[in-house]
Amino acid sequence: MDCKTIALIAGDGQLPLEIARRLTCKGCPPVVYSFGEHAGRLSKYALELVRLSGLSLGFLFDDMRSRGIKEIIMAGVVPKTLMYHQGLQDSKLRQLLKKLHSRDDHNLLANIVSAFEVSGFLVVGYRDLISDWLATEGHIAGRYVTEEELDDVNYGRKVAKVLLPLSFGQTLVIHKRAVVAVEAMEGTDAMLLRAGSLTRGGIVLKMMRPDQDERYDLPTVGIKTLQNMSNAGLKCLAIEADRTIIIEPDEFKRYAESFDIAVLGVRH
Repeated sequence: MDCKTIALIAGDGQLPLEIARRLTCKGCPPVVYSFGEHAGRLSKYALELVRLSGLSLGFLFDDMRSRGIKEIIMAGVVPKTLMYHQGLQDSKLRQLLKKLHSRDDHNLLANIVSAFEVSGFLVVGYRDLISDWLATEGHIAGRYVTEEELDDVNYGRKVAKVLLPLSFGQTLVIHKRAVVAVEAMEGTDAMLLRAGSLTRGGIVLKMMRPDQDERYDLPTVGIKTLQNMSNAGLKCLAIEADRTIIIEPDEFKRYAESFDIAVLGVRH
């Protein structure tokens, strides 16, 4: 990784901020291209901050070349409007979208990454930078799971094995071996609140599809996940070990304890 030529394409959330902070601590402040609402917080860790109002691949390619950037990190949640609202897209992105056989998140991100690489950039992973934020296997936080919850977790893993290759269902809510809710385009937080309107109780399972690209697409959980679970009456969270990022893990563990939520890491 060349410190003088690295860019961070930053979506919403705490993850891009932490990546930028750690790069800066290593003497490698990135040029940050920010879609997020909280771009100002990134500025103190950025060699330069470029705010983006739309997803213009042409601008990004030209601007990065002009700065001598060769390596790119992609992190954070990109607003869906940037992906699906034509008024926020440039001609290069519209051409790319026309060629897609499917517009699910997995396929869309993979093709955008491919467009960067075809244009001479290298998309690099960030997991080594935040390895201490990766979920471990077994008990992680809060209370220990009950036998009934563990049975629902194992049932959910079987369901996820079928759904994940179809590029949806990364997060499931299972209660008494019944599928209460499945995550689609609305995202995890909205799905959790929907599940809470249907039942009080059950487990939340979050997994990756086997071929998901770990360079830019690792799932995340954080305090907001626990808050939404608590509001929805969900008291157990199972996440994939080594492939899920826990945002600010020390604080996450304190909240899991206070909400009486069991958190465990499981294998695919």
